[in-house]
Formats: sequence, structure tokens, C-alpha cells
Amino acid sequence: MTTAKPLTQFSPLSDPPGPRPAAPPRDRPAAPPADPPAARPPVRPPLWDRQFTLFFTARTVSMFGDAMMPVAAALAVGALYGISGVGLVLGVWTGTFVVVVLFGGVFADRFGARRMMVGADLVRVLTQGILAAAFFAGPPPFWLLVTMAAVAGVAVAMFLPGANGMVPLVAREPQRANATLKVADALAQLLGPAFAGLLIALTGAGTVYAIDAGTFLLSALCLALVRLAPAAASTDAPAGADTPARTGGSLRRDLRRGWQEFRSRTWMWAVILIWMGYGVLVFGPLVPLSSALVGDRLGPNAYGLAVSFLGAGTVLGGLLALRVRPPRPLAAGTVAMALYTVLPLSVALDTGLPVLLAGHVLGGGALAFWSVMWATSVQTHTPPAVLNRVSAYELGGSVSGIALGQVLAGPALALASPGRLLLVSAGACLAGCAALLAIPAIRTLRRAAPPGGPQGA
Repeated sequence: MTTAKPLTQFSPLSDPPGPRPAAPPRDRPAAPPADPPAARPPVRPPLWDRQFTLFFTARTVSMFGDAMMPVAAALAVGALYGISGVGLVLGVWTGTFVVVVLFGGVFADRFGARRMMVGADLVRVLTQGILAAAFFAGPPPFWLLVTMAAVAGVAVAMFLPGANGMVPLVAREPQRANATLKVADALAQLLGPAFAGLLIALTGAGTVYAIDAGTFLLSALCLALVRLAPAAASTDAPAGADTPARTGGSLRRDLRRGWQEFRSRTWMWAVILIWMGYGVLVFGPLVPLSSALVGDRLGPNAYGLAVSFLGAGTVLGGLLALRVRPPRPLAAGTVAMALYTVLPLSVALDTGLPVLLAGHVLGGGALAFWSVMWATSVQTHTPPAVLNRVSAYELGGSVSGIALGQVLAGPALALASPGRLLLVSAGACLAGCAALLAIPAIRTLRRAAPPGGPQGA
């Protein structure tokens, strides 16, 4: 039995079936063939479909709540327990995260990233709600602050590996999605700290923690509404929102597979080693030291304003990453990171408020551009089946340095003043950029093409 072929399957050199058109009159020349239509540029896939919109909303509202927390911790906890108290609370949070995050990557691959993220959000609704009630009742005991920080650190460890792995599932152009999320993060950093400072001044820290709990509740609701196509049965398929990947092995084997994938990429583990040094010397001590210096010199409102300008710089860096597609993303991100040096310098050198704010703008823009280049490189150069586990290793490694730096911020004051310690941070930032550019695997890493496209030249 044969079937009729569609007209598009016939060769242009043969006549299609059916009656032939009448020949043109002999006294009129035949019309010249029409020029072939110009090749149209490929249409970029839409970003704002239902799945990305829900994911974007979930991430944005939780980012806004999280953006209020550094100011709340620096001002509310600092007023009760000093710089050492702030550093210890933040250090417990990040330290717990580092210990547990590897399991978060495995569980995201086993049970599905979306399920893990929803559960983590609900846990953080509980922790932030308890802290809100405690601050409303009076000064909370230090043990409660530390305990809730530890539980929240576990929740974030269950949330973040899947959040990174979800981006390629909800967006077909990861760099656009990462840059858009970074802009939203920047807007949260711009508005959240100022909002937190205003709330603490008017109502107290309890309101800040209560609103933070509400943001996690809304995030959980949006993530629960995300519906993706089930993952393929292959072990190389990514873990979908509703169907986990079939790892088919023990927990130890899954951890080993993630480690093997992580260590096989020189550019990845080399960046994380350098970032661990950044955490100890730059990112970890920055919040406790700068909040104390700026608060004592210019007042607590100036510190909240500086953090807001850090968010403004992050907006600019994210917008730049939306438009710029460097062929070597990590090299371009490293050049941008050199500008981050201005941030600790602006605090350490006792500059005026305008220079301080400008330093935070430059620092925020530099870190945002690097973050987009890094996240996109990880997502596009890692097999989807192990992306969550690899993300857990890179997150755990980079954050471990921050945890140590936060814990050591208070004891380090016995060795040097906060200003001198921040000068060390500035020098470490420049040294780290030089090390990144000196490693060929980082400097020469090419931008991966979107799915179905050619590799970048």
C-alpha cells in the first residue's frame, strides 16, 4: 500500500502532480525567476514561558528575603553579641551548608530537584518563623540563633544544588536565564537591605524575619506549580522537576561519581581552590568587618545604603552579562573580578560616603558578571545527569572558605585592626585574579554553544 507524498517532498527540478500552468504568451518574455529569500537569522527561543516565570518568581522572592538577612544579622545580632557573635552565627550557617551540601546534590538527582527545593523552602519557613517569634518576644538567646542558623544551613544545602541544575530545565538559553536571575538578585540586594534597615528602625528585627519566612512560603508555592516533562529513562537524562534521575547505585557511589566528574575538569577544581582562598580572606570576613567599620564611622544607615549600592552594581553586571557573550567566559569574568578589589579598599581606607558607594557599585558589578560566566560554564560543560552533584561539590568547596573566614573574623581582630584586615582582602583579590588567568584550563575555556548549536569558535 502506497501513500501520496506531500508536495514538499518533490524535487524542485521535477514537475509537481496536477495540471501544468499555461505557458506564457510568445510575445511576452517569461518573468525572471525570483531571487531566493534572504536567509533569516535563527529565532531565539522565548525565555518567559510558564515554567521559567514560576521558577523566576520563586527565586526572586526568596532572594529578596535573603537580601535582608545580612543587615538583620549585622545590626540585630551584632547589637546583642558583637562582631564575634555575627561571625559565629554566619559561620555556623555556612559551615553546616558545607558539610551537608554534597548530600543535597545526590538527593536532588535521586528524588528530583524541584521536590528538594520545595522541602527546603518549607524548612526555612519554620526556622525564620521561630526567629521572628523570638525577636518579637525579646532578645533571643544565642543558642537559638546558632541552632536556627544550623538548620537553615541544612535547608540551603538541599536547595541550591537543585536550583543550579534546574536552570537548564526551565530555560533553553542558560546564559540569558542566569543573567536574568542575577539582575533579579541584584534588585533584591538593592531593595532588601534598605527595606531591612527601615524595618529594624521602625519595628525591630522580628518583622524582617517574619517577612523572610513569607518569601520562602511563596517560593515553595511557585516551585510546587512548576511542571516539566518527565526525564528520560536513561541515566544520562537530567533529573526533572517531577521525575528524578535513576542513579541506580548506593549513596557512596553517587558521591564518588560526582567527585570523578568534578575532578576531571581542571578549570572547575582550580577555580574552586582559588575561591576557597577568596572565602577565607575576602568574602568571609567582609560582612562582619565592613559592617563594624562603616557603622562606627558613618552610622548603621550608611552600611545598609552601601549594601544597597552593592545591589545596584549587581544589576549593572547582570545587564552586561545579558548582552555580552565572550568566547572565553571565565577569562572575561576574571578580568571583571579585578574590579572587586575596589570594594574592600573603599572600606579599609576610611573613604567618604560617595567613594564607599562607588566601590560597592564596582564590586557588585564585577561579582555579578563573574557569577553569570561561571554558572553558565558549569551548566553547559557538565553532563545533565550529574549536574546537581557536580554543583554540590563546587558549592561546598567555594562556601567552605567563606565559613572559615566568617568564624575567624572575630579572632583575627587580635592580630590586626579591621582596616588592615580588609587591606589584606584587597591584596588577596588581586592575587586570586592573577592566579585564575595564569591557569591555561581556565583562561582558554571556550563558551559552549546552546543545545543544537555549534561550538563557539
